[in-house]
Amino acid sequence: MKNLSRRFARTMAAVGLMALAGAFTFNASAQSASTAQQAKPTIVLVHGAFAESSSWDGVIRKLEAKHYPVIAAANPLRGVKSDAADVASIVDAVEGPVVLVGHSYGGSVISSAATGKSNVKALVFVAAFAPEAGESAADLAGKFPGSTLGPALAPPVALADGGKDLYILKNRFHDQFAADVPAAAARLMAATQRPIAESALGEPAGAPAWKTVPSWFVYGDADKNIPPAAQAFMAARAKSVKTVVVKGASHVVMTSRPDVVAKLIVEAASR
Repeated sequence: MKNLSRRFARTMAAVGLMALAGAFTFNASAQSASTAQQAKPTIVLVHGAFAESSSWDGVIRKLEAKHYPVIAAANPLRGVKSDAADVASIVDAVEGPVVLVGHSYGGSVISSAATGKSNVKALVFVAAFAPEAGESAADLAGKFPGSTLGPALAPPVALADGGKDLYILKNRFHDQFAADVPAAAARLMAATQRPIAESALGEPAGAPAWKTVPSWFVYGDADKNIPPAAQAFMAARAKSVKTVVVKGASHVVMTSRPDVVAKLIVEAASR
């Protein structure tokens, strides 16, 4: 019995040592993975008018598969200055480098939010506005022919503060905003669209960060909200590091072609 007890004790001790070694290996691997993830910049995604954070879902899945930390900000869509202040607060709360990505009106927001932020290493404009100081989204949308957004808008919704909110008519949403997205998905997007304050589209932008922060651009050649010619003009003016034009893509290129958009974001984050 004594020999049996000794053998049992030795066996349990060996099992304990193996478990300890396994735990050490697991913790070391987890720490290594965590360190590798922390070394990557945080991607902050900012949606635009008539969209919301879930419009980035496909892009988020692809970025997270490559172990990038991602934040999809809720853009209030109330005004460039105030919206940029909200996004700037998110940037300030992130430890380490940040890549700011903006869609549509969100481009105006990220360009303002990044001004003076030393941890913002890149800007990615996704079918987005990149205004010069004093320019508004409305100015840029009308700079070149091609936008059909005006007739697709519903009658403005009056707000208690005297302002007005803008929505896209549900029966026009698919064709106007998301023509290359399946109809069922476009119906959901129309129902969950976030309105933008009419005044936000006419608000002049402040000093643009794209003059000092490297910028990347991606947009579709079938965009009916922001004319492709306007987006080409803004990309050239910003001296875009790389510009990707997606054949047949609508205004929501990040939803319909998340692989293309995620790839460009990774390029910007890796530079």
